[in-house]
Amino acid sequence: MKTHKNKKSARSNELLPPLSAFEPTGHRMIAGDHPAMLDDETLLKSVIFDFGRSSGPGGQHRNRKATACTATHMPTDVCGEATERRRQSENRKMAINRLRRMLAIQLRRELNLEMYTTSTLWEKRRSGDQLAINPKHRDYPCILAETLDVILASDFEMSIAATTLEISATQLVKIIAHDNAALKWLNDARKDRGLSTLKT
Repeated sequence: MKTHKNKKSARSNELLPPLSAFEPTGHRMIAGDHPAMLDDETLLKSVIFDFGRSSGPGGQHRNRKATACTATHMPTDVCGEATERRRQSENRKMAINRLRRMLAIQLRRELNLEMYTTSTLWEKRRSGDQLAINPKHRDYPCILAETLDVILASDFEMSIAATTLEISATQLVKIIAHDNAALKWLNDARKDRGLSTLKT
């Protein structure tokens, strides 16, 4: 009987690893242009929209019509959705913006910092070592994507990333802190590397 138990124990060690071993690490690497930084016309060529009825506040008008919108970026299967507006067109616009943010956070490009130069949009918005931006502005997902790409290329050393982007380290953190999901991604990655988490 003991031998049987030992064999069973040995076999159990040969089983597949737990599902947690296959969970995503927080981002995926991509090649080429970052989709969050594309103009609307180019991005929307790769996006499909699904419309449906939304539930919750808003009355019967909202429930009767297909006002809810989900925007899916087909090459990556990243989605953004909006349900809170009564008009389909308004939810569509919000879904696109949320899709851009999700793309900015979930997708990373591999950059060579020795050859890297900031984007035209970045230089247009930067003033000295500051780059103030409203998180509701249409440029925010583009700025966020560029910021996170450079931080990854800097191995999460904020001083190196700030120097590369020619802004202060404080301003760098402010850009990320506008989005809770982006800040969580950054702090999770820093924690995995034994670095301190950033507070805002």
